[in-house]
Amino acid sequence: MLDLTRPRAPRIIAIANQKGGVGKTTTAINLAAALVEQGNRVLLIDLDPQGNASTGLGIDADNRKKTTYDLLIEDAPLIEIVQKTDIEGLFLCPATTDLSSADIELVANEKRSFLLHDALRHPDIDAYALDYVLIDCPPSLSLLTVNAMVAAQSVLVPLQAEFFALEGLSQLMLTIREVRQSANRDLRIEGVVLTMYDVRNNLSQQVEADARATLGEVVFRTMIPRNVRISEAPSFAQSVLGYDSNSRGAEAYRNLARELLARHAVQRKG
Repeated sequence: MLDLTRPRAPRIIAIANQKGGVGKTTTAINLAAALVEQGNRVLLIDLDPQGNASTGLGIDADNRKKTTYDLLIEDAPLIEIVQKTDIEGLFLCPATTDLSSADIELVANEKRSFLLHDALRHPDIDAYALDYVLIDCPPSLSLLTVNAMVAAQSVLVPLQAEFFALEGLSQLMLTIREVRQSANRDLRIEGVVLTMYDVRNNLSQQVEADARATLGEVVFRTMIPRNVRISEAPSFAQSVLGYDSNSRGAEAYRNLARELLARHAVQRKG
């Protein structure tokens, strides 16, 4: 039965691409920061064993006492995992390299694909009054990524503006379709965002043209440019919005957040 006393559940978005180096974690951090800047409360779940989202938000490895590994493997409550970040309104479930063994350890668990889904629907999450949960997936189509897709309402795909970019999407789309058929029939594509875009580069323009011709309105109007400030920000454990608020990179992620929020506002009215 629907519990009418509970607040509206947050929108859960998995940020995924099985190819590494496409700006996935960068997008997770900076989109989260931009959504918070727009007045939202956001939880970022680091589901990548590299833990780059955790490092990029200033959570040192020594301070990751409990992580997403404990959430999935040890059945630890979400409230024991979540940490505050230096950005007011942005919370983090950190990750460490322990998570790299999760796929093997999950195989014998009958609920292996639903562990994150169940954790994010526990009433404890209400205490954070979240508007969004963003999940930074590993660069592979593993059980961790499947957990994210089963838990999420949608998948946002960062797509690097480079040769063969679209060819790498086929396996990801197939995985999304399989998850939709078997475990999460409501899962949809949130959108594809072009990253590392160089307006001076003919190849970037060609990739953009091909992506829009193939995927249509699924591709966000906002594109994330190649920008040195975006690259520098993680080494200072900041989002690009905090590192250089006036940079082209910061403004691009603000625009992406606005476009995402506008899409959701239209969907709610519909």
